[in-house]
Amino acid sequence: MWFKNLQVFRLTNWHLSATALNDQLALRPLQECLGGDAQSQGWVGPQDDRLAYSLAGHFFITLGTEKKLLPGTVVTQYTAAKAKVFEEDHGYRPSKKQLRDIKTAVHEELLRRAFVVRQTTPAWIDPAGGWLVVDSPSPARADELLTILRQSGVEFSATPIKTHRSPVAAMTGWLAGDELPALFSVDRDCELRAREDERAKVRYAHHTLDSEGIRNHISAGNEVTRLALTWADKISFVLHEPFQLKRLAFIGTIDTNPEDAQEAFESDLALMSGELSRLLPDLIDALGGEVSPVGGDVVAEGSH
Repeated sequence: MWFKNLQVFRLTNWHLSATALNDQLALRPLQECLGGDAQSQGWVGPQDDRLAYSLAGHFFITLGTEKKLLPGTVVTQYTAAKAKVFEEDHGYRPSKKQLRDIKTAVHEELLRRAFVVRQTTPAWIDPAGGWLVVDSPSPARADELLTILRQSGVEFSATPIKTHRSPVAAMTGWLAGDELPALFSVDRDCELRAREDERAKVRYAHHTLDSEGIRNHISAGNEVTRLALTWADKISFVLHEPFQLKRLAFIGTIDTNPEDAQEAFESDLALMSGELSRLLPDLIDALGGEVSPVGGDVVAEGSH
């Protein structure tokens, strides 16, 4: 279970053990999306029946979502057909209210026959280090997981990471010629945005970023909003504004024995959480340190 995209939160006020967390999640397991329900959400086990998977003081949980696939164009098409039948039977077109009623009935009928797709959103919880990390490219999906976790009776505080130097300012400075922090190297992808017009963007892909052209863009008032980086020759990622890491790739990870799925799963989790526990403090340090939501600076456990 290797995370691909990180929505990172500072975790505080966490007091649950693995057993207590599992008991709370068991109050809201994922139920099948049946009948006229459009969506169902609940917890699923990351590997087995345990909804809260514990390893070396770290917890791994997964939010499951079952959603009916019902495109609006299909509803519109069936509604038009039903409206035509109504007009043929009654000799006049349905009123606006009648058309709304037809559309509602069509939606409910089709929803019961719609295909169901399942999505999962994993999260890693490190109470000792103070991390809560959701594997999703979408901040809204991460907020959804936190909301359902609280609705499951889990009490905690989690706030998005905020650094003294914004990722945009730091990334712009690095490509403009500022010295890159130790352990980090620039890769070959970036995106620049005009300060006066956020719609004006320039993207570089698989391109050498140490070039006069990019520095000219920055001199002209563009700022860097995405930058591909590699940390310690171990993890490559794209840093976004605000503090988001996407397209993670773990470089040179050890292949575990595929014949022992349980051992391989735990080995992957240990490797991933161990490396992220070192990457995140280093990245925060590179951005000037973390701003505490209640004032003062935060020192993350495991930072150098």
